[in-house]
Amino acid sequence: MLGEGVLLECLQNPAVQEVLIINRKPSPIKHAKLTELLVPDFTKLSDLANAIKGYDACFYCAGISSVGMKEKKYHHITYDTTLAFAKTLLEQNKEMVFCFVSGSHTDSSEKGKLMWARVKGKTENALMALPFKAEYNFRPGAMLTTPGQKNGKAIYYFIVKLIRVFSPKSILTMQQVGVAMINSVLKGYPKQVLEIADIRILAKS
Repeated sequence: MLGEGVLLECLQNPAVQEVLIINRKPSPIKHAKLTELLVPDFTKLSDLANAIKGYDACFYCAGISSVGMKEKKYHHITYDTTLAFAKTLLEQNKEMVFCFVSGSHTDSSEKGKLMWARVKGKTENALMALPFKAEYNFRPGAMLTTPGQKNGKAIYYFIVKLIRVFSPKSILTMQQVGVAMINSVLKGYPKQVLEIADIRILAKS
């Protein structure tokens, strides 16, 4: 859902010259800037090394809800797969900026009670240790859709709009997240972990 929102922002943003999306399934979105690479297993991206060379940034929006999931499987999808993907990209793009979509209330200590927050925190910490040109961890909360989006359930957006009524500062748009990611590449940011307020600031910079 967020990946689609970020993609739409990249396609319409004049600062972005070319976009490669790496998907497990074909995307219905077609655009002159857009190239698609189908990779059923993200841990085997190294098999396609030549196709991922020459890029300035990666906006890693892949992920899954932890609801009903055992920690071992969630760890494999969130940590193992992300790190394998990032390390392969780094081998081919030494000057890359890597942006990881984490989540609000992620646990940097890796010791909290919430399983998903611990695993996300572990993933953030491991990514920050890699020698990318820059690495940023984005921690959005609830987000409003970008015009033209097809992914996402109506009930989700209904709940987000209700939250906005009572807590407007806790809500971002997917467009803001996309713009903030692009600006992190163009301008940088003094923090590697970006909470909701930081994302809003960077989107305006």
